Amino acid sequence: MRSWQVTSLGLSPKLSDLPTPIPAQGEALVRVQAVGLNFADLLMLEGKYQVRPPLPYVPGMEFSGVVVALGPDTEGPQPGTRVLGTCVGGALAEMTLIPASSLVPMPATMGFDEAAGFPIAYGTSHLALNHKARLQPGETLFVTGAAGGVGLTAVELGKAMGAMVIASSRGPARLATAKAAGADILIDSEAPGLKEALRAHGGVDVVYDAVGGPAFDEALRATRPDGRLLAIGFASGQVPQVPANLLLVKNLTVSGFWYGGYETHAPDLVRASMTELLRLYSAGLIRPHVGQTLPFEAFPEGLDLLRSRKATGKVVIRISQDP
Repeated sequence: MRSWQVTSLGLSPKLSDLPTPIPAQGEALVRVQAVGLNFADLLMLEGKYQVRPPLPYVPGMEFSGVVVALGPDTEGPQPGTRVLGTCVGGALAEMTLIPASSLVPMPATMGFDEAAGFPIAYGTSHLALNHKARLQPGETLFVTGAAGGVGLTAVELGKAMGAMVIASSRGPARLATAKAAGADILIDSEAPGLKEALRAHGGVDVVYDAVGGPAFDEALRATRPDGRLLAIGFASGQVPQVPANLLLVKNLTVSGFWYGGYETHAPDLVRASMTELLRLYSAGLIRPHVGQTLPFEAFPEGLDLLRSRKATGKVVIRISQDP
């Protein structure tokens, strides 16, 4: 089977031929149809991610596909079932081995491209906003990087939860994407005076920040008393430093959120979240935005889109051309 492999950190992945794996007990063999790319794929490639798989490894953290076979004495979605799932790595191959219990059957109306980019971005935003920040109807949510993979899902889910959403992104085209996802107020991230702009709209209750850098500090200073700030990621490359005196004076809460950590220590919570997200999808309340779909051979190009922060919505790598 064809597979992308990372043989050395910091270098470009290589397209290789590997043996087709055989599922053991508890495992499922999945024919991968599409893979959603994440900023974490870049960090893992550079050795900067929280998890460092041993070299060589096959990249790719979320996927959609069709179950081919189950291991001996294994319960799970039967062969032929269309599924989506996540993994630490291994998705960017024509076939992948996955714990059968972690696979989720896809809704009949969901396509492979949508499903490939669904679990991590929506799972992150749903658990972060619902479980961590406890966003309430009528509150104001501020989303940085609002046209990116996770940012757009935060905009969508914030609206579905009854919040007023302020979206920040770079340039008119990306802001238009955020508006189409439901944002009420748009702020160009390249314009000066973010703190003043947020205060002009009455301040914010919850900050969802996947960018880091100066935007986090300005949003912190525009957050209302008892506000909650979510550190989702640092796409800018700058990790913000939080002044504890501001937290004290305004009774603020800053929370970090890593979806992979919840998959490990709170899998029941992750499963309940995914059930709710698929309900929202089936009800037409959320709709994944796939900004770019690239062929299997163009995986490095997809990484470049993430690295340059030019992607809107999810970047998806199509491995099979099956419908």
